[in-house]
Amino acid sequence: MENLALLVEKMCELTNETPWCEFKCSNYDADTIGANISALANSAALYEKSYAVMIWGIDDVTHEIVGTDINQHSKLVGNQELESWLRNLLTKNAEFEFQTVKMDNKDIVVLIIYKAVNQTVMFKKTDYIRIGSYTKKLSEYPSVQARLWDRLRSVRYEEQLAKQDLPLTDALKPLDYPAYFDMKQEPQPTSSDGIAHYLLEEGIIAAQENGRFGITIMGALLLARRMDDFPRIARKAVRIIQYQGSNRLHMLKEDVRIQGYAVGFEELIKYIEALIPSSDMIQGVLRTKRPPFPLLAIREIVANALIHQDFSITGAGPTIEIFSNRIEVTNPGLPLIEVRRIIDNPPRSRNEKLATLMRRLRICEELGTGWDRIVISCELDQLPAPQIDLFEDGASEGATRVTLFSDIPFSNIPPEHKLWSCYLHACIKYIEGAHLTNSSLRARFGLKDSLSGSISRLIRDAVAQGLLKPLEPNTAPRHMKYIPFWA
Repeated sequence: MENLALLVEKMCELTNETPWCEFKCSNYDADTIGANISALANSAALYEKSYAVMIWGIDDVTHEIVGTDINQHSKLVGNQELESWLRNLLTKNAEFEFQTVKMDNKDIVVLIIYKAVNQTVMFKKTDYIRIGSYTKKLSEYPSVQARLWDRLRSVRYEEQLAKQDLPLTDALKPLDYPAYFDMKQEPQPTSSDGIAHYLLEEGIIAAQENGRFGITIMGALLLARRMDDFPRIARKAVRIIQYQGSNRLHMLKEDVRIQGYAVGFEELIKYIEALIPSSDMIQGVLRTKRPPFPLLAIREIVANALIHQDFSITGAGPTIEIFSNRIEVTNPGLPLIEVRRIIDNPPRSRNEKLATLMRRLRICEELGTGWDRIVISCELDQLPAPQIDLFEDGASEGATRVTLFSDIPFSNIPPEHKLWSCYLHACIKYIEGAHLTNSSLRARFGLKDSLSGSISRLIRDAVAQGLLKPLEPNTAPRHMKYIPFWA
């Protein structure tokens, strides 16, 4: 937080505690702190504040600076550090940070609690609210609860501020705005005011009522020179891990990309490409390198993970794991679209502004064709279709993992992966105005005519499991065509 001492001074000027400010002398009761984090986060959302604060070392009556001798980093609950204990018992959308500042030669501890986003912040499965200067259970105040949920539905994570109260030059400094103009293929203005005009229009920075500027979370996520400069989003940096072989036993390399998603995207893809193994192949008289995974598919899968992640799940970001036989890309949050309809459904994003700006910066499209290209590129290389796995953890939390496989002989592909590849082949054929047949599926897997029996059994299994249906059920078997179950 910028200007922490100034923030404390402003809070001390209040005549009373407010729903977004709580003073403590030295009360470090863990359960009280947990309930107050829930209450203050929810109250900040209700009263449209960017954040709320708890301050230790301030007299809660006179608001005089008295200092505190308790260090939150050494405070233990059982054998666990206080912050770790709190994060385990708060919902994943709880976003907070402890900071310390010296004032009048005395230590002041400030707990900055960012407003709730998407859903209420709960502690021990109970949500709290501030009523005046008291922390109460939200369920005891139905009218307040209704108003809070109205606010939560209208809040967008991307529009919140990652930094605030900055002079214009300081607001521009952490952002790679030259790369922004390069990606838009537009000339960069020569003055700070001219640059700010474009960034304000995009919602990358925001003008504040006090004449200063803030950097939005969207702006930081996309254009940060160093994501570590923004504590609110630092954990959202892309993590890449390379393993030896096909399991996680031996890690070869780990890297966290420090640049924002947009300005660092091309370098991220090149870095992944450099890590994946490749094989030599002869084309004519030339020897060329052939990657085991379609680079187009890698690009689309990584872009999807960045754009469609659930930012309300704090402490987790996109992870790319590279094995000898596959690449796994994991992002926090579950898809908004049912997985089996990922080919034909119109595009949906929980981060609409971010997705729109990524499109204008030519990182992605909003046409809903990304998964079409992913599947088609795998089919052209006769690879198994990418697998989508969901890891659910509560009503609105969880993670999505997409696995891209290298070449696997047809006989070694697990039955469930064969069925998924068969189903997605039918989806692609249908949106192209064609239909799945025994012949098209053999070509998709690169199989000889002699294996038509194996393909017929696969199609029958897909029909039995409700993934496919015959286009014309009474057609002779050798002329049968199939379409997805939803067609």
